[in-house]
Amino acid sequence: MTAIDTIIVGAGGRGKAYSKFALEYPQELRVVGVAEPDPQKRQSLARDHDIPPDMAFEDWQSLLREPGKKAATIINCTMDRAHFESTMRMLDSGYDVLLEKPMTPVLRENLQLVQKAEAAGRLLQICHVLRYTPFWQALRAVVQSGILGRIVSVTHRENLIYYHMAHSFVRGNWRQESTSGPMILCKCCHDFDILLWILQKKVKYLNSFGSLSHFRPENAPPGATERCTDGCPAAETCKYEATRRYARAGAGWPVDVVSVEPTVSSRLEKLKTDWYGRCVYFCDNDVVDHQTVNMEMEDGATVTLVMNGQGDEECRTMRWDGTKATLYGKFSSKGHVIRVHHHLSGEVEEAPVIARDSSGHGGGDYGIVRSFLNTIKGNPDDSVTTARESLESHLLAFAAEEARINKTVINMDQFRERVDTI
Repeated sequence: MTAIDTIIVGAGGRGKAYSKFALEYPQELRVVGVAEPDPQKRQSLARDHDIPPDMAFEDWQSLLREPGKKAATIINCTMDRAHFESTMRMLDSGYDVLLEKPMTPVLRENLQLVQKAEAAGRLLQICHVLRYTPFWQALRAVVQSGILGRIVSVTHRENLIYYHMAHSFVRGNWRQESTSGPMILCKCCHDFDILLWILQKKVKYLNSFGSLSHFRPENAPPGATERCTDGCPAAETCKYEATRRYARAGAGWPVDVVSVEPTVSSRLEKLKTDWYGRCVYFCDNDVVDHQTVNMEMEDGATVTLVMNGQGDEECRTMRWDGTKATLYGKFSSKGHVIRVHHHLSGEVEEAPVIARDSSGHGGGDYGIVRSFLNTIKGNPDDSVTTARESLESHLLAFAAEEARINKTVINMDQFRERVDTI
């Protein structure tokens, strides 16, 4: 078996997660280059994969400046607002691209990416990693087996544990729509995608409600300081207090986002000046901290998607009601559960979820990389999330944000027609 060469563009959390596949399966993938503005992150990934200095680039522009491909593929993990321009250039340069979700936070650019990949004859696959997990594949098998009967109602919850919400969407990279995108797109395009993949039906109508209700200055504790390192009087009682969360030795998310140097002193020093040391009530965030999307499918089934940023556990929970049985599920790092309650007999059975590896997202991180490689080799699976396949989930997210802002019901047939004319 000949390994396929790739270049990691964006050596943050997602880039490192996908690149680890090459360390465990070197016969399938080789990381031969990296492009990353942060010198610490760039050097760290280069060390892990023995990348020579002439293949370590300061940014994607430097990588593509010289003509000629430097590898067969690129795994593009740049920030959301850089996805469009960088991927268009990569496709023009002849690369097959595995692109981190979302495709792009600008509606018309999603369609342009699809059209560019198809016109260029290149593979553009999107990292909807949930499709590649044993849990979601098992749940899909249960639904499509027919034992639930006709699906009537689905309730699907994306529960962010409170510190993930604060880290990513209040203090961090995805806190502002202008620099990232709407939260329902950036966080929940996964969820729209997995629902569509399981139901195999289109959404007919959609509405949405949500707001930024908690992480606002008026909700700060009395006397709270603008930074957690400034001697805040609420430090002992605040669950978001930064030094307690980030100033720890060792590696791993989220502490190494603050500093890859694994010492308490280095992280405490960074918290005095960087984003993650700020009080969550005095940040420059503007994305919602909770949102609900209600959908009516083309067959009349109703689906509710809930995104909540005040969870006690990072997990997705769900209930699927059919005419014959009800399915309860939980997707969590603490353990997965798929339980089917049969209406007539009262019998309860559990569907087995068999883990394949220990990669992130319940095994989905390695699953998407392997699917990408297999598709390049001409052996695609039925989970392949090409740009065309992923477009629909993104359209639902954009429609949900429009419905939330305007307090309207969106006719999705009309919305799709509108997108086609952009």
